[in-house]
Amino acid sequence: MKITPIEIQQQQFKVRFRGFDVREVDRFLEQMTDTFELLQQENENAQNEIRRIKLESQGYKEREETFKRAMLNSQKVLDEMKENARKSAELIVANAELKAEKILNRAHKRLAQLHEDIAELKRQRMQIEVQIRSIIETHTKLLEIGNEGMKTMDEEDAKLKLLRH
Repeated sequence: MKITPIEIQQQQFKVRFRGFDVREVDRFLEQMTDTFELLQQENENAQNEIRRIKLESQGYKEREETFKRAMLNSQKVLDEMKENARKSAELIVANAELKAEKILNRAHKRLAQLHEDIAELKRQRMQIEVQIRSIIETHTKLLEIGNEGMKTMDEEDAKLKLLRH
């Protein structure tokens, strides 16, 4: 049962013989009314404060949930970024390995070509050396033939000189 301060103030008691002092009861009822009004006001203020705190708390909870969702979304984005970076790094490494393999293959082909070129140059050198030797031998024989012819001519000239003298 809810009692208001006005009900306390207006409460009437039956008077009986040898009953309570009416003025004393009235004073007590007034004190009780004032105290009850004060308690009701404090209670109302406390209820208002509780409602305000509940609303504030609900706002904090909503913000907390928003922050949690934002953190989860941030974590998801971060995880996605990490995964994308990992995939990108793997792709870069794979491309680099492929390029390196192509470069090595070209280098091996070039090396093989250079070995072939060197072998061809050695073969050509040997041919040229053989040709030069052949030419030198031919010229040497021609010089020898020329020298023999000169000796023969010198001998004939010497005979002619002897005959002339």
